[in-house]
Amino acid sequence: MSRAYSSDLRERVLDAVAAGRSARSAAVHFGIGTATAVRWVRRWRETGERTAHKQGHPVGSKLDMHAEYLLGLVTDKGNLTLEELRTRFAQERGMQVAISTLWGFYQKHGVSFKKRPGMRKSPPGKTYRPPR
Repeated sequence: MSRAYSSDLRERVLDAVAAGRSARSAAVHFGIGTATAVRWVRRWRETGERTAHKQGHPVGSKLDMHAEYLLGLVTDKGNLTLEELRTRFAQERGMQVAISTLWGFYQKHGVSFKKRPGMRKSPPGKTYRPPR
């Protein structure tokens, strides 16, 4: 993914247009794409903003609005698998999600799942260690 142009270059292009240059001639003068300069100038004229839009995906999950419900499922029935949680969420909330989405949500909230079934506790005392 390419990086955004510097804010200094954006300011110089917009200042040139404000001084009477066209967006296209400013683009040629500063060595940027014509469409880029036209978009910058249009946004500046419509909204007055001279800064770039924030890049990247918004932080958060589509499951954040269902956090209380999802965390409640785990505390009520702590032995549900991610697949069971996904099925139950789809049935009760009518929303399909991937297992990885659920896993990321629970990881963010500090909930972990056992990777294997529970085992009986070892009896107290010494264990046998074979001789070397």
